[in-house]
Amino acid sequence: MIEIATSNPAETLALGRRLAAMLSAGDVVLLAGQLGAGKTMFAAGVGEGLGVEEQLTSPSFILARAHQGFMPLVHADVYRLGTSAEFEDLDLPEQARDGVLLIEWGDAVAHGVPDDHLLVKIDITGESERVFRFKACGAWSERPLEELTS
Repeated sequence: MIEIATSNPAETLALGRRLAAMLSAGDVVLLAGQLGAGKTMFAAGVGEGLGVEEQLTSPSFILARAHQGFMPLVHADVYRLGTSAEFEDLDLPEQARDGVLLIEWGDAVAHGVPDDHLLVKIDITGESERVFRFKACGAWSERPLEELTS
């Protein structure tokens, strides 16, 4: 597990951009953390890094948005889902197979995504300070996540 602290939103965006440089088609990234932890801010950085031109906002009410960049990005928020069956009905891994699937509140649906995924846990440690913990699952354990620290 890799742990990285950020002290402001600009650093959180930059960390998301660094992760984007490591992503490839078919990747699944799950974001976990309480309300206000910075999941959407981090996702916006990933989007910027993937060349998405429009600003990413939380897809809470529509569940998922597809974005085009250098690689397609499906940004989902499963906070409002009531059951795992509802998640399965969305078929998000299939929708994102040619790009990246990024799921806010993703720890709640980890059982429904491929074994090869990255879990990013975000903890609030101050007004603007956050700690990101990157847990590699499956084939992600072979990736050089330590490069995110530079």
